[in-house]
Amino acid sequence: MFSSIRHSFALLRAGRTLAAYDALMTPEQLKQLPFSARLGLAAAKFGTHRPEKNGENAVVAALSSLGPSYIKLGQFLATRPDLVGPKRAFELKALQDRLPPFPTDVAMETVHETLGARVDRLFSEFGPPVAAASIAQVHRAVAPDGRVLAVKVLRPGVGKRFAADTASYYFAARLVERFSAEGRRLRPVAAVRMLEQSMKQELDLRMEAAALSEMAENTKDDPCFRVPKVDWERTGRDVLTTEWIDGTPISDIESLREQGFDLVRLGDTVIQSFLRQAIRDGFFHADMHQGNLFVDQSGNLVAVDFGIVGRLGPKESMFLAEILYGFITRDYARVSEVHFAAGYVPHEHDPAVFAQAIRSIGEPIMDRPANEISMARLLTQLFEVTAQFNMQTQPQLLLLQKTMVVVEGVARTLNPNLNMWVTAEPVVRSWIERKLGPAGRLEEASASFGRLLTGLPAVLDDARRATRMLSEMANNGGLRLDSETTDQLARAQSRHSRWARIWMAIGAISLAVIAIQLAV
Repeated sequence: MFSSIRHSFALLRAGRTLAAYDALMTPEQLKQLPFSARLGLAAAKFGTHRPEKNGENAVVAALSSLGPSYIKLGQFLATRPDLVGPKRAFELKALQDRLPPFPTDVAMETVHETLGARVDRLFSEFGPPVAAASIAQVHRAVAPDGRVLAVKVLRPGVGKRFAADTASYYFAARLVERFSAEGRRLRPVAAVRMLEQSMKQELDLRMEAAALSEMAENTKDDPCFRVPKVDWERTGRDVLTTEWIDGTPISDIESLREQGFDLVRLGDTVIQSFLRQAIRDGFFHADMHQGNLFVDQSGNLVAVDFGIVGRLGPKESMFLAEILYGFITRDYARVSEVHFAAGYVPHEHDPAVFAQAIRSIGEPIMDRPANEISMARLLTQLFEVTAQFNMQTQPQLLLLQKTMVVVEGVARTLNPNLNMWVTAEPVVRSWIERKLGPAGRLEEASASFGRLLTGLPAVLDDARRATRMLSEMANNGGLRLDSETTDQLARAQSRHSRWARIWMAIGAISLAVIAIQLAV
């Protein structure tokens, strides 16, 4: 009860701040409200002063004033137009994760406490902050051996603030799901859980170091893409140290052009690197905006800041590859089949009608000029259509779609005439051929056989027990299966994999024949 009161007051405070900035609703929405509701909103603003917006839109200014947790919430909701509406989601894209830096001596104390050594023993130089955000800030430093390093230090007290605010988000999400059928379809509790998991990873910089390490391993053979190396000796929960990337920001188009870099190739690299991460590896950089991308002297695309990453399971990776390839080849029936096979669209719907709806999305963009074809817009429209067929929201796919919007925007600044289908097709086709071709079939068969061997000891134990049971039953007048016995057998079978059940069925038939012979 007390926690509910606490969460209610926290949400009320946030609501009053939004009201003070006129950010709760648009003027058009306010006009549609009944008088009593407008009166309630006016009461929420009572006693607040009208703040300065500094040129920002109202909702961005309000969330920025509420602090780190609400900045992250706003950035997350920018990926969820299904929850806040397309217009509000678009407004939230302008939310910048920037806060004033905290003092350098506080950062040095955090380094000392985390790594167990004084800063002057770990670094020969430790400079002032060069960038500061809601979670952490970055310092340029030099190791005793002369290596130039980037040192990311967690903002003091940020963990406790996030924990308290996340509990309030859960409270609000559960209320929505309890009292709204549409809320249950949109699954706001799952959305908050996803936000919480993302924030927990950001708050432990060892997780970001591990993400960098995993991405480096996944992409070591990829052309023209790399990530900074982690200095594990100088990394802990609240401190992350990596090599300093001395490259050209990808947003500096003129400088890239003056240095002779191929902007068209760089645009292709941005798109193809992201698709390899998402489809091939099921693990992608989920914050690939221009500020996190550089071009080194060798012309490699270098991605930094892995605080936000996304994961897709094998089913989601296959789903993404097949729907993209289906649109590329205009095989809308296949795109429909993939949605039903994945279980995303309820089976009471007609696949042919769903394919027709998908065709209505794909055909209008297929013959357009290259600079008007947007894969991100296509996915956005696809998710809007699937909502009409009662498809439950898939948060991991929405994070992917949001990242694709950003990635596509970055690529088009490099090459305004980028053809998304031509650029994506080699990556998608090669992965489809590998997974569905002979090599992929052999790989899947090998994995299935491995799972069978892993479960074989348990199968043999069950077979031995069944042999004894059947022999005893045969000696006591024959084989009898009452309802309780069949229920027990059903529960036992459900614990094993598909292959294990096949072998158990064969064994059970054989044992039944033996038991009948014994009874005779």
